[in-house]
Amino acid sequence: MTKHHRHPNQPDIEDTPFTRFQVMTEALIELLMEKKVFSAKEFRIQLEKMDAKSPADGAKMVARAWIDPEYKIRMIADVNLAAQELSLDAGHIPIQVLENTPEIHNVIVCTLCSCYPRMLIGLPPDWYKSRAYRSRTVREPRIVLAEFGTEIPNDVEVRVHDATADLRYMVLPMRPPGTEGLSEDTLATLVTRDSLIGVSLAMPLDLDNGQLENKEEI
Repeated sequence: MTKHHRHPNQPDIEDTPFTRFQVMTEALIELLMEKKVFSAKEFRIQLEKMDAKSPADGAKMVARAWIDPEYKIRMIADVNLAAQELSLDAGHIPIQVLENTPEIHNVIVCTLCSCYPRMLIGLPPDWYKSRAYRSRTVREPRIVLAEFGTEIPNDVEVRVHDATADLRYMVLPMRPPGTEGLSEDTLATLVTRDSLIGVSLAMPLDLDNGQLENKEEI
């Protein structure tokens, strides 16, 4: 059951001098530009493209998986190819989908820095990059989830997945009850950034917002 609470306070978001890895990254970018692998303009355009991303693409994929079992199988097998089916760009870094079930709840973290499927979910939130989230989610995931208002029953296993530079993750949340017959576009509105990370569930059906009016004709 998900309650609506503020996200936990994360006061230690880093604004510190570059780490050794960040310095190496900057040096590599400068070298690639010097070797004319790409230009400064091409690099800027790619950054702008990434910065403009939102959770909408990931939500669209989840909504399709909820209504199309065959698509879900393909999505779990290869997220990047499944994204292309919907004319979406998941980037070149492999992404693995983690399906939530009544027995298993998945949550994503990057203990090293902030590796994250930006092309499908958008920019990572500040709390995702904080030391508190990165360290505590591994040690005490249920407590961290509770601070987000997400209470996971004791009989449900919580699995924490550590993203890396070579492999990113995206959670496939469970479809909320009572959403049978809703259109694919309406289902996508129930999928939030936090549910794609795993710190919350997909939003429940909100009858007050007239979501039942958007049901597909059966």
